[in-house]
Amino acid sequence: MDAEHWQRLSPLLDALFELEPDERVRSLALMREEDPQLATELEALLQLELEREDFLSEPLVAPLPGPRPGIEVGPYRLDRMLGEGGMGQVWLAARSDGLYQRRVALKLLRPGLADPNLRLRFTRERQILARLAHPHIARLLDAGVSTDHQPYLALEYVEGEPVTDYCRNRKVSLEARLALFHQVCAAVSHAHANLIVHRDLKPSNILVTPAGEVRLLDFGIAKLIDTELAAPDQTRTGVRAFTLHYAAPEQVRGEVVTTMTDVYALGVVLYELLTDAKPYRLKRQTDAEWEEAILLVDPLKPSQTLQRAADDTVGPEAAALKRRARIIAGDLDNIVLKTLAKRPEQRYPSVEALALDLQRYQAGRPVQARPQSVSYRLRKYLQRHRWAIGMAVLVTAVLSTALAIVAWQARQAVQEAARAQAMQAFVASLFEGAGNASGGAPMDLRDLLDAGIVRADRELGRQPRARAEIYGVIARIRHGLGDYREAQDLLQRQTGIVATLTDLPPSLRLESATQRGATQLALNQHQACVNGMQPLLDNAQREQAQLPVQVANFYSQLGRCRRANGERNTARLLFERSLALRKDPLGDDVGVIENLFDLANLHGDSGDSAAAMRGYRGALAQLRQEVGERHPLAIELQQRIGMLQREQSNIAAAGEAFDAALSLSAELLGERHPTTLELRRQRGGVYMEQGWFDAAERELESANRQLVERLGDKHADVGRSFHTLGMVAWERGELQAAQRDMKRAVTIWRATHSRELLARGLVDYAQLLHAQGRQREAMTLIAEARDLRVQLVGKDHQRVGDIDRIYGELLAADGHHAEALERLTQALRLTRDGYGPAHVRTHVAELALAREQARENVAALARIEAIAVLPGKGNETDRLRWQARAYLAEARCRNGLAVQARSELDALEAELRVALPEGGRLPREVAAIRDACRVLAKR
Repeated sequence: MDAEHWQRLSPLLDALFELEPDERVRSLALMREEDPQLATELEALLQLELEREDFLSEPLVAPLPGPRPGIEVGPYRLDRMLGEGGMGQVWLAARSDGLYQRRVALKLLRPGLADPNLRLRFTRERQILARLAHPHIARLLDAGVSTDHQPYLALEYVEGEPVTDYCRNRKVSLEARLALFHQVCAAVSHAHANLIVHRDLKPSNILVTPAGEVRLLDFGIAKLIDTELAAPDQTRTGVRAFTLHYAAPEQVRGEVVTTMTDVYALGVVLYELLTDAKPYRLKRQTDAEWEEAILLVDPLKPSQTLQRAADDTVGPEAAALKRRARIIAGDLDNIVLKTLAKRPEQRYPSVEALALDLQRYQAGRPVQARPQSVSYRLRKYLQRHRWAIGMAVLVTAVLSTALAIVAWQARQAVQEAARAQAMQAFVASLFEGAGNASGGAPMDLRDLLDAGIVRADRELGRQPRARAEIYGVIARIRHGLGDYREAQDLLQRQTGIVATLTDLPPSLRLESATQRGATQLALNQHQACVNGMQPLLDNAQREQAQLPVQVANFYSQLGRCRRANGERNTARLLFERSLALRKDPLGDDVGVIENLFDLANLHGDSGDSAAAMRGYRGALAQLRQEVGERHPLAIELQQRIGMLQREQSNIAAAGEAFDAALSLSAELLGERHPTTLELRRQRGGVYMEQGWFDAAERELESANRQLVERLGDKHADVGRSFHTLGMVAWERGELQAAQRDMKRAVTIWRATHSRELLARGLVDYAQLLHAQGRQREAMTLIAEARDLRVQLVGKDHQRVGDIDRIYGELLAADGHHAEALERLTQALRLTRDGYGPAHVRTHVAELALAREQARENVAALARIEAIAVLPGKGNETDRLRWQARAYLAEARCRNGLAVQARSELDALEAELRVALPEGGRLPREVAAIRDACRVLAKR
């Protein structure tokens, strides 16, 4: 079928598609009377449309030969086609003559369009583009005629996407869409100023670059207003010289085209930018129905289109569409409808007028597209000046309120002055007689504080707020002295008063809760601390800007209680909040160091000893630089460093850290302070591990009595003291005393939910019970300890490996060698992965496994021999070498080398008597191995 024949059939076929079946049959019958062949062809095409879904998927008219990729047009080589319009094709091309490197959009006439009018129009486009120089219009770079007489235009190649796709894909805001549309209006206005009408404005000719800049393309069918040469709007082939969906009614009717034709097309583009839809809803997307809509149908308001889209959508997108509909309703509706008026004289007279009305809308001024009624102009005025009017109303309200507040503040100021004067007089009178107690002896500080409470109850009975503050001050002093129970009693009395006050300042409420939490934590009441402070967390967050000091202290204390309760993640969040406040806006150096210490503690709790040590040492260095060494926080930091060094078997370094902390604590806090007593207990533990059992026992018994006196017999620190006393008794061979003290420690830790301490205590208690021959109880406790440790740090942690090593040793001692090998192998894997292959704990696990393997495999002796000569110094390393020598002699004795083994054991015992003159578990273990060897030798 040729093109001319198809041009005759196409409009008739479109018309028949629009008819109902009965009317279609009647129309075909009338056509058959006039032209039977035409009616038969139409009927066949209709039947194809009904029977085949791919009807017209291939063109009926074969394409004419034309340009293809790779050929040269003038100095340009074609790459790929970018687009095709009614009269031309646009190709991506590049210079082929090497003059310069640049990609261009090369525009050519479509193949077969030999009509001189079209060639004339193509030439005229070059003249048009040469007259345009605007940042939002694609520039003409070159023009010429190819060797085969094909005219071409080389235009600036714009990498972008159609403006409607750009806005829809990126969900561009309404303000940004209007800003892009203003760029389009500026470009079209420039063209009109040069007496050029575009006549084919549509989104595909309005591209947006990645930088967000508009480029207007394709002036191929533009009309020079000042020329008398008018090219027809359609070629003889029937190809339209405009895009129907964006055509104005006068273009569809074939009437004169003016600048207001472009105004109409801009209105369609603006409609799409606002609604992501076209102005007309059609049943069938045919040219006939589009022409009818453009000529006769009034478009829906953009806000109504958006509202209908919202009704057909669910979720957040529907809400967004409704919000945009509310914004567009009114002025923007009227602006768009004015641009889409059917008669040109009813539209904006120019693009500048359209852009100016949009600017009025954005500035909140009345737009020309609406009737200028008094109510409308007044409403716009109020909206435009709403901030100024609102501010005036606000100032009036503030002034009125201020008068009332001033009067209220005056009354409050009198009350505050009276309260401050009463507090000042009370404190002054409290210390007036501080140096003159009965009998001329100076009054003890604690007696003075007790007297202060009596006087506060008597003299401030009618000032509950002042009395609550006095209780808080004295409770803080009591806490600093280590009198935790007395401080708690005072804080409970303060809480009772606070509960009755309705005008209590938020600062006092937060301070009271923080102090009460600190005292509860010191008394090992972790859950009570959390329960008391958590309800105030929301209040603290609201007051964060006004009371940063109090809120930072609150966060820190609640975090410590959460940590003690095993809630490490929540504690970390609270510490980080406090740290942020103390850095900015407070600039509290000591507070920052305190929170760094808190965060390092969390690393230690999770088993990351290296990170914990870095945190402690960094915080201590910062404290020395910012404040100096004589600060109570230095005591806690040195104490934690000592505890971590002891855990890592660096006994000498641990002793140095404890000595530094103990000296500073005795100086700053006093000999009887719980912190000083706890440090004495820890120093006693170091004495024990160094083999100085008498010194350890003296230090521990003295500290233990005072700890029980100060903290009660159910405190976690008291449990630590009993545990260490039990370990000393065990080292000295006093198994009954050791069992009594260690059982008491485990009982205390169970009652106080001290899970970390309980896990450690259960392991030691299980070993002690096993040494007493109570294997079943020992195995139950070691299994419980392992489960608890897995809950705390996970099943693949090195601390679980430490327990598995002891578990395996107990199994081996009971003769369960297969299970023991499995446990010891797992212990070595976990300790090597966690501590590293060179750590002393890893070597301890290696020795335990090699000892068990040596029962069946002589090759394991090589590993024991290597451990027996390990380099290095330190208490733990010395003990490891001594143990390895004992196990090596044990294996040789089993293998028939009893004489050599006894000789080695005798030498080892002599060495131990010098190194450990007070004996201990290790010398007793070596003696047991020597006795067993003698029995084997006699056999």
